[in-house]
Order: sequence, then C-alpha cells, then structure tokens
Amino acid sequence: MVSRRNLILGGITAAGAAGIWTMTRDKAPVLRPAGVPLSPYPAEATAEEVTIGLDLQGKRALVTGATSGLGLETMRVLAMHGAHVYGTGRNLEKAELACASVEGKTTPLPLELTDFASVVACADAVAAGGQPLDMLVLNAGVMALPELEQAYGLEKQFVTNHLGHFLLTRRLLDNVTAAPQGRVVSVSSSALKWADPVGIEWDNLSGERNYDAKRAYGQSKLANCLMTIELARRFAGTTATANAMNPGPVLTDLQRHAPQWLVTLGDILGPAFMKTPAEGASTICYLAANPAVVDVSGYYFIDCSPVALGGNSENPEMAARLWDVSTELVKDYL
Repeated sequence: MVSRRNLILGGITAAGAAGIWTMTRDKAPVLRPAGVPLSPYPAEATAEEVTIGLDLQGKRALVTGATSGLGLETMRVLAMHGAHVYGTGRNLEKAELACASVEGKTTPLPLELTDFASVVACADAVAAGGQPLDMLVLNAGVMALPELEQAYGLEKQFVTNHLGHFLLTRRLLDNVTAAPQGRVVSVSSSALKWADPVGIEWDNLSGERNYDAKRAYGQSKLANCLMTIELARRFAGTTATANAMNPGPVLTDLQRHAPQWLVTLGDILGPAFMKTPAEGASTICYLAANPAVVDVSGYYFIDCSPVALGGNSENPEMAARLWDVSTELVKDYL
C-alpha cells in the first residue's frame, strides 16, 4: 500500500514540473514573481509533509499561541526537526503543558499580548544573551469578540492580533537579523476583507464608533499583512525575511467566541470542508523553515503559494503609516 507520505514525496517533483498547482483552494490567483516558485504541495499537505528532510538543529524559534491549534502543531513540527522552540501561552502553566506535550527541545514562556509589560518580559527572555532568532511565528490571536473590549483604550482585537505582536517583533528585530536567515511569519486570514473599505480606521482605533466584531477582526488581520509589507521593506539589504499567510478554514479555539450553533455545525461538517490543524500549519512551517523561500519576503501565502490580493492589503503607504502609528502607541515599551 502506498502511504500518503510517499505520495507527497513522489508527487512534489512531478507537480512542480508540470505547473499544475496554479490555483489555491479558494481559487485565488497565484502571484509568480521572479525567484518565487509556486509550491508543489497540494492544499491538503500537512506541516510534516512540507518539512520532510529538514534539519533544524541549532536553530531557535518563537511561536506565539503555542498552547493549541496551529501554534501547537507548528511548535511540534519545528521541534521534531531539531529546532529549539520557545512556545508561549497566556500564562506559564498553559505554556508548560503545551511544551511538555511535544518531543524535542522547547521552552515555555508566558505571553499576554494585551499586557505590554508581559510582551517585553517575553521578548527579553528570548533575546537574553543576544542569541540569533531564526524563526518568529506570530500566531496567537482572538477573533470576533461579540462586544467591544479594550486594552490601553484601543479595540482589543487590534491590540492582541497586531499591536502586541508588533511590539514583540520590534524588540526582537536585532535577534532576527542576527540569524543567518531570520524569518518572521505572520498568521493573517481571509477575514482581512471584512475590514472597512478605507482600510485601517485611524480615527477609530478605540473601536467605539459603530463597533462590529467582524470589521474589527478584519482590521486586525489587515494590519498583519501591512506590518509584513513594511517589515520586508525594512529588511531589505539583510538576509531576514517577512511573510504573511492565511491558514485556510481551520476549526480551532480561535472560534470560541462564535455562536454555539456555528461551533457545533463546524464540529459536524468540519472534517468534510475544513482543514485539520496539521494541514493549516503547513504554510506556517513552509514559510518558517523550507529552503524554497529563503529569499522570499513581503508576500501573502495560501497553501504554501504566494497570492495576489491587491487593494489595501498591498498598500505600502498604509503599511508605513501603520508602522509609525504603532510605534507611537507602544513607544513607552520599546
């Protein structure tokens, strides 16, 4: 009997040569810039399958939101290949349980993204000694909070999904650029299309004007893409890269704020229409570790291939402004 693993291995070369993977699962057009090969992996490939044969011994990685779902699977696969992975959770107990559940070298760290002092402490723990950081995976997040919640007077999804990660990244930039080829991977979402048509609502970052759960979540996911664009620009001339990705439809704890009927429906229909965490984490691990994208920076990926989104998600002026505004918002913690 031919195993799924052997089918993947056997099909990679053929698929790449034939150029058959020209569309993503949701039929989005694939961008093929010079030097960025279209992935040979099928949409249902797992994180293990896109990292077959990699040796990550001696490399360090930080994965936020490593206690469940995509983050836990990403930590497991990177550690399995020899990387030393710092896995974060909202408290140390959760992080310790997650790290203890995977094989390989891991270090648990508490990280509460809505508490900037916690972000600083986490970054300092990873940066101690000035060691390089080869992989920074910005995965943790919250989704569609039903009622307006705030942190530092700002809408909480914007703080959690973008601003906390922005601060973490800023404090670890020297460690990432010190690595032979440091990589920053931001987990975004197709929900970025839910953002207001103007893009980032600069005059409503508090969320107090006509709060809408979907719009606020979409704005935070748009911010993930925009930060990637500006970070890639700032990495120019270095070996470091930054890319964003959409894991596709994966039922995880991220949906805990969804109506119960929707969660139940997802549990029933999920196996037929949604990805497993192993499949959803494939693009994360591909961008974090696969040598095929060693020189690729500033793109948005689905199913391990770059996708052209256009509009606000690729607006360099908006990206630069978001960087400046975010810097001002966290200046006391930089």
